[in-house]
Amino acid sequence: MLPHDFWQEIHPPASFDPAGGHSSFYPATLADGRQIRLPIRPLSDGQHALASLIVNQASFAVLDALADDLAGHLSLLRPDVVVGLPTLGLTLASVVAQKLGHHRYVPLGTSRKFWYSDELSVPLSSITTPDQQKRLYVDPRMLPLLKDCRVALIDDVISSGTSIRAGLSLLHSCGIEPVAVGAAMLQSNRWRKALAGKGPHWPERVRGTFATPTLVKGDDGLWHATVL
Repeated sequence: MLPHDFWQEIHPPASFDPAGGHSSFYPATLADGRQIRLPIRPLSDGQHALASLIVNQASFAVLDALADDLAGHLSLLRPDVVVGLPTLGLTLASVVAQKLGHHRYVPLGTSRKFWYSDELSVPLSSITTPDQQKRLYVDPRMLPLLKDCRVALIDDVISSGTSIRAGLSLLHSCGIEPVAVGAAMLQSNRWRKALAGKGPHWPERVRGTFATPTLVKGDDGLWHATVL
């Protein structure tokens, strides 16, 4: 597959075997059994890899399916407002908010506007940009939209848990504790320990459209799924 061919199609259930060996893509499986092909990204040790999702490169059909599924999970928790994490989480959060029937959402940002307050910011890094130290901000003008509301915090992918922890810390500084954390992809299970460090209840508040495992290279040269 060419790089631009990934995350463009939704395949029928059982089109691919997630348990089998994989050469270039991993078939992520949605709750209804449909599948999406994700590119495999080898890690630096050459023996392990992860499936990747870049949601703002997905076709509209795929984005719609991911948002529809996640909104279905979150609707059970009756959020009043959706908060999106930059950068790619904003793409998903906007559509999820619409699926929930909201007329707007609250985007967090990494670009400091002149009216922002440093007190309403926290350090931010991610697994895909580990060397880029940024700060995560909430626009002070958005705070009235969050006060006394049931908030759902959304990112595109939860992997190491670093970005979600930053989002939770920022909202906590504003006196806000989300009722749920949502993502399209839950990548491996490393995030569980990171979120548990914020409080034992946080891993149980996470909702995802699908989960992908860590992959390990076998003697056959193919990538095989390990424990999620």
